[in-house]
Amino acid sequence: MLRLEPRPQASRLMTWLSPLLATVLTLVAGGVLFAVLGRDPVEGLRLFLVAPLKDLYGLSELLLKATPLMLCATGLAIGFRANIWNIGAEGQFMLGAVGATGVALWAGESESALVLPGMLLGGALAGAAWAAIPAWLKTRFNANEILVSLMLVYVAQLLVSWLVFGPWKDPQGFNFPQTVMFADAALLPVLVDGTRLHLGLLFALAALVAAYVFMYRSHAGFRMRVAGEAPDAARYAGFSASRTIWTGLLCGGAAAGVAGMAEVAGPMGQLTDKLGLGYGFAAIIVAFVGRLHPLGIFLASLLMALLYIGGEQVQQYMNLPNSIALVFQGLLLFFLLGADVFIRYRLRFGSEAASA
Repeated sequence: MLRLEPRPQASRLMTWLSPLLATVLTLVAGGVLFAVLGRDPVEGLRLFLVAPLKDLYGLSELLLKATPLMLCATGLAIGFRANIWNIGAEGQFMLGAVGATGVALWAGESESALVLPGMLLGGALAGAAWAAIPAWLKTRFNANEILVSLMLVYVAQLLVSWLVFGPWKDPQGFNFPQTVMFADAALLPVLVDGTRLHLGLLFALAALVAAYVFMYRSHAGFRMRVAGEAPDAARYAGFSASRTIWTGLLCGGAAAGVAGMAEVAGPMGQLTDKLGLGYGFAAIIVAFVGRLHPLGIFLASLLMALLYIGGEQVQQYMNLPNSIALVFQGLLLFFLLGADVFIRYRLRFGSEAASA
């Protein structure tokens, strides 16, 4: 006989082993998937996990993809710690890109050193403003922040489309839905010559450090963690629920907005209707695989970026759709949720289980 038995307390060991177990099971399931599709599983996994890391350019692309994931996941983790469920980082990412683009277009051909800081500020404020909508509706009308933040993603997509098809459309762009290319002063400096890796990586690393200090070395972060882990204790201590909601959502929105700014000021160099790359949604998986901890988020971002690049490799060399990367992301989340069951439960076998 086999059954799940509640643990006396949550297992700290399983809390950290769960993401590793989910990753291993994802790779095993991925190998089975390649076999079912009539492809060599070993070659498929090699293209996913090894081929993207074969040279300096590949490593730089890995870090480039990981940058927006780190930023979005870091902001989300602050809210998730307090049970504030911001599911709209994708929309906040897009609004951050819109805010930064507005500054870049206003600056035009200016060579001022203030252009990039202005774009950074514009992106963060735009992302935070978009997150402020579900925060206000939650605190004023008790609206569900999950639904509101998610629905705003589609509003953001339509807003970006309207801008690049309308008032911000490049008149010399051969009718493509895109803005003019940004001036040099509005582009993030490249960190490694011959690659596309840019200064945004340092923004992401700084955000990880700032999140660690905030969550584990500040009284405000302590209030957030207590609100998530012991809501009754937080209420008894007089911690403001409204302040927790605003802090969680605004931090997530600002971080996603900076990620959007880094995307348009980095590899894209302009705003287009292809801005929505799913980073905001993938960052939800990254945050939970990383256990809502900055170090874990850093490692999980690299893993998720590897899945993105591996999907492109598989598309090129095995003639499979690039959406297979989304399948791997889904498998990772599925197995993570399954493995997390064993944080609070354990399996019991045989007569011991029967007698219990």
